[in-house]
Amino acid sequence: MQGHSPPGAGACAGSAWATDGAVGNADEGRALSSGALTRALPPGDAGLARNMALAQAPLPLLRAELHDKILTEPLKHADFFNIKELFSLKTLFDARVHLGHKRGCRHRFMEPYIFGTRLEQDIIDLDQTVKHLQLALNFTAHMAYRKGIILFVSRNRQFTHLIEKMALNCEEYAHTRYFKGGLLTNAPVQFGPSVRLPDLMVFFHTLNNVFEPHVAVRDAAKMNIPTVGIVDTNCNPCLISYPIPGNDDSPDSIKLFCHLFETTIKRAKAKRKQMEFLYSQQSKQMAHKTEDTYQQPPSPAHLET
Repeated sequence: MQGHSPPGAGACAGSAWATDGAVGNADEGRALSSGALTRALPPGDAGLARNMALAQAPLPLLRAELHDKILTEPLKHADFFNIKELFSLKTLFDARVHLGHKRGCRHRFMEPYIFGTRLEQDIIDLDQTVKHLQLALNFTAHMAYRKGIILFVSRNRQFTHLIEKMALNCEEYAHTRYFKGGLLTNAPVQFGPSVRLPDLMVFFHTLNNVFEPHVAVRDAAKMNIPTVGIVDTNCNPCLISYPIPGNDDSPDSIKLFCHLFETTIKRAKAKRKQMEFLYSQQSKQMAHKTEDTYQQPPSPAHLET
């Protein structure tokens, strides 16, 4: 960030000296540049020359400007956290992400994500899974980068320990027990007016243990909380902000999804620390340069006539 002099004083002073120089050097037919202007100043105006040099020196970033720069920089890149290198289509295939439910259990809103049917079992289109998974992981990374609260939700007892351990490793939250209705919509009454709701909810299963839509999906939509969810062929993806077509029953697929979310969140938090350190160092260097410019005495070149 470059520092500039006030619109009035600096511009007027510069125009006045340029006018004098143009009159004194009319035969040359040019106005004095900033460097020539500094050398042409009389000895008594050395302080003015130093002030003009200070006006062109960079100023250190303020705390608010530094915070805004850290937050807006990742939005300028399509893949700031290198999400695409975390997995491939073969990785999803080896983890059995493509296996869906029987054709009789198919939800009609999942038909665009189904590649075909084999032996009465739906096969999920992994090309679409790759695209949607990259979008979901990228959104999760940006949320973790901005220090948002991420809540992992599941109702499958088989993966309770795995999901809770993953949430603990990436320093986030998990809810794998019975989800009471109104936990989000009635939170100010139950927990007080200062309670903070999650900034993102990640569903490893959008159905509960009796294959009914999870009540948290509906409550999150009511409270305008963005959601990421793994949707199998028997799920309704409409209320999920970032649906991921995939198998939500296989241990291999759930382990892969847990690994991807954990790696993504850790990478985003490490990137946040790296960016804070980088911009703080740049701000300190700019501050030191400004202090050195203020403390530097007028050079002999300023005293030339």
